[in-house]
Amino acid sequence: MDSIKAVLFDYGMVLSGPPDPAAWSRMRSIARLSEESFHTAYWVFRHDYDRDTLNAHTYWPKVAAHAGSSFTQEQIDALIAADIDLWTDINPLMLSWAQSLQRAGIRTGILSNIGDAMTAGLLAKFEWLRDFDHCTWSFALKLAKPEEAIYRAAAGSLKTPAANILFIDDKPENIEAARAIGMQAIQYHYSDHAAFEQEIQTRGLRYLLSPAPAGRT
Repeated sequence: MDSIKAVLFDYGMVLSGPPDPAAWSRMRSIARLSEESFHTAYWVFRHDYDRDTLNAHTYWPKVAAHAGSSFTQEQIDALIAADIDLWTDINPLMLSWAQSLQRAGIRTGILSNIGDAMTAGLLAKFEWLRDFDHCTWSFALKLAKPEEAIYRAAAGSLKTPAANILFIDDKPENIEAARAIGMQAIQYHYSDHAAFEQEIQTRGLRYLLSPAPAGRT
């Protein structure tokens, strides 16, 4: 097995935790929709939002229309802000590990399916995002996982051969696509970080778990 020179992280449910229930409740209140209708409408156009077929100001009217409603501009602005809050509950275990890799001089990147306003909101909120060597945001490329082209773009931006990249994502279809272009990949389950660490060791990648800071042996 090739050695790992870079680790590529998904954002949602890897670097971040599950959606914040308080933010979701706030969004439902703003939208004035039932749980079922809002949940369905929120997700049905999400892939289009992630790959910039829709942007933040065209996505939300689609959500409203699908639910048989309409949103004012004030509602849309409030929903955009609450949507950012929905995905800002950080996974401290994975973030701490990513930062240990960075201190050791191992390249790190993010490959996330994410829309324009979401990206801007996260970058404004989290300074640590700038510590990654490269972040591949789907909307910027008009591509989205599991399209193979977005993985190739991420590998190119990390300046690392695919075989030397470890990709971590919570969705099996995204893991399969990463493996298809030659990356090493592990599916991550937020509720069982210990299982992830065990899988790292099983694959002979124990050196990644507690890497020595650059300049130390």
